[in-house]
Amino acid sequence: MEKYVIEGGRRLAGSVALQSAKNSVLPLLAASILTEERVTIRDAPNISDVACMAQILRELGANVRFSGGNVTIDSADACCHEIPSSLTRELRSSVFMLGSLLSRFGRALIAYPGGCDIGLRPIDLHLSALKRLGVGISERDGFIFCECARMKGAEILLDFPSVGATENILLAAVKAEGRTVVTGAAKEPEIVDLQNFLNAMGAKVAGAGTDVIEVEGVKALHGAAFRPMKDRIEAGTFLFAAAACGGEVEVEGVRPENIRLLLHKLRENGCKIHAKNDKIRIESGGRLKCNRRIETMPFPGFPTDLQAQATALNASCAGCALIVENLFETRFKYVPELQKMGADIEVKGRTAFVRGVERLHGACVTAGDLRGGAALVIAALGAEGVTEVLDLSHIDRGYADFRTKLKKLGASIRRVGV
Repeated sequence: MEKYVIEGGRRLAGSVALQSAKNSVLPLLAASILTEERVTIRDAPNISDVACMAQILRELGANVRFSGGNVTIDSADACCHEIPSSLTRELRSSVFMLGSLLSRFGRALIAYPGGCDIGLRPIDLHLSALKRLGVGISERDGFIFCECARMKGAEILLDFPSVGATENILLAAVKAEGRTVVTGAAKEPEIVDLQNFLNAMGAKVAGAGTDVIEVEGVKALHGAAFRPMKDRIEAGTFLFAAAACGGEVEVEGVRPENIRLLLHKLRENGCKIHAKNDKIRIESGGRLKCNRRIETMPFPGFPTDLQAQATALNASCAGCALIVENLFETRFKYVPELQKMGADIEVKGRTAFVRGVERLHGACVTAGDLRGGAALVIAALGAEGVTEVLDLSHIDRGYADFRTKLKKLGASIRRVGV
C-alpha cells in the first residue's frame, strides 16, 4: 500500500494535458470484442481500470497489447463467454461486456459487477432492455446468465437516462436483426464517443447526444483505430484543485460545452474562467464564496463524478453550500475524512450541508473510492500543514500520473510506501 504526503498551501500554476476519458475508454474496450479483426485505441490512459478491462478481454481469449500509449486488441481467437467473478467484482464497467458477449457469442455469464462503494447501482435497466431484444436471462447465486441465438431490434424506453444501460443496449443492438430505437437515452459525451467508435467499425448508429438513439443492425463489424475524447472529469478535478489552492492553471483538450455547468459553478465561487476552443484557464485568488446549491443530474447537469471535488472546495469557502446527490445514495462516504481536516459538513441522506471554514488543516485520511479520493487530495492541497492520503488504489483507478501532473503545477506531493 502507498500514500500521498501533501504539504498544502502552495499556489498552482501552469498547464495540464488531459488523459483520454476513463468513462469512454472502458466501453470502447468492451466493444472491441464485437469484431474478430484488430482494434486499436490510441492514447489509452495508464490507469488500473483499463488494466482490469484488458485482463477481462484476455480471459475471454483476446490478445491485448499495450505499446506507446496505445492498446491493441485482437480477438480473433476469443471463444469464452464467461467473465471471472474476481474481475467483475473489481470493475463496475465489466457490465458492458453483457451486450458485447451476446453480440459475439450469443451468450454471456457474468457475476454482479463491483467497483467503488458509492451505492447499489442496480442493473435492472440493462437486463430489461436486453429482454426487449429477445435475450433470455436467468439469475442465481450472484451470477447473471444471458442467452439469445439471434437478437432482434426493438423499441426500448428507458425510465431513467442510465449511461451504462444506454451503452449496453448499443453494444447489443449493433448486430441485432433489424432496427432498435432507444428513447430516454443518456446524452453524455461518452455516449457520442461510443457511437463514433462503433460507426468506425461499420455499425449504423445515429442520435447519440440526444435522448433518442437509432441503431440499424449489421451482420458484421470490422477493425478500426480510434482516439477517444479527453477526460472531462479529470479536467474538472484539476480546475477544482486550482480553485482551492489559488493561482492560474490551464487544462488542455476538453470542450467547454462538456463541462458548462461546472464552469458556471466555479464562476459562482469567484473564479475567473477563460474558455477558447479546447483550452480552459482558471484564475483563483483570495478566499472564494460557497456555491448556494449544487445538485447532481444526468448530462448536461452537474456530474456526479465531480460532486466530491466540489464539496472539498466549498469546505473552505466563505458561506454555506447545499450539495444534493441524486444519482448514488452513499456517495458522501468521504465526508468523515474531510471532517478530520476540520470541515464542517452535515450529511442527511442524499444531502450535505457545508458551512465553509476559514481553512482546513492537515490530517491522516483514507480514500474510500475514486472521486472521494480525488476530493481528499484537493482538500489537502489547499489545507494548512501536511496531509497523508492513504489507499491510493482507488485514485489509481481513474487518474494517470496524478502526482506528476500536480507536482508540475507546483504542488508539494510525494508518493511513498506505508
